[in-house]
Amino acid sequence: MELRVLRYFLAVAREQSISGAAEMLHISQPTLSRQLMDMEQTLGKKLFIRGNRHITLTEEGMFLRKRAEEIVGLVDKTEAEITSTDQFISGDIYIGAAETNNMRLLLQTARKLQQDYPDIRYHIFSGNAQDVMEKLDKGLLDFGLLIDCNDLNRYESLKLPAEDTWCLLMRSDSPLAAREQIVPADLWDKPLICSQQVFLEKHDLMDWIKKSVDELNIVATYNLIYNARLMAEEGFGYVLCLEKLVQTPPDSQLCQRPLANSEPSRLDIVWKKYQVFSKAAELFLQRLKEELAVRAE
Repeated sequence: MELRVLRYFLAVAREQSISGAAEMLHISQPTLSRQLMDMEQTLGKKLFIRGNRHITLTEEGMFLRKRAEEIVGLVDKTEAEITSTDQFISGDIYIGAAETNNMRLLLQTARKLQQDYPDIRYHIFSGNAQDVMEKLDKGLLDFGLLIDCNDLNRYESLKLPAEDTWCLLMRSDSPLAAREQIVPADLWDKPLICSQQVFLEKHDLMDWIKKSVDELNIVATYNLIYNARLMAEEGFGYVLCLEKLVQTPPDSQLCQRPLANSEPSRLDIVWKKYQVFSKAAELFLQRLKEELAVRAE
């Protein structure tokens, strides 16, 4: 498959219309239709369901769309890296991060770098460790900020001096809101909302709770904290999350309480082994190491 045809395919998938995609691509509708038919014939699979008003993707088409976006994104990223020069450093830096307030350290480094190189652009992808590592392995991210990752041997890494602590987020009128701290037994009979990373992997938090996942009443899992916050507001359950991700002023509908004697989480910035960085990404890593050295003094 040619890269050009993959771009055509993605345009049709976005526009849900051959005529609309042809207009956007500045090619004729018959030309675009022929290219798509040739692609389907080459693959031996039907990619589109052609309706009266809209075009939708088949299951094979949805799979191809995901892969095509990754391929086209990686090609665009590579072209941008190659065309940058030493005298005029520009380009894109791709960072994947779990939700943590300590992302500020990376952002502070990026802000200082931006003052010297204003043409560097930053792209932040938020997700759990599994999401971030998948994109790292595919070359779609330069760096990943991981919390409590037990598989660091796969990557080069820097441990960040900051640490995260866990808390329980809940409605202010919940029974546990009266506690100053939460102890494990408080959670054994409560409806819990956990991050997918905690739920799917062996995690130190489970050791603190002193119960297995099967013994707990986990009513939901979440990937990003915003929707988990909405569930807490609706009284759906108690959210286990990291502190400082949700603001809970005195007049808030929600409150958060720390977990008593829980171990803080480890934070690492990681990148692929033998990674060939763009000039912009290499400069960012250099500045980050300098920033960490200053803070260690």
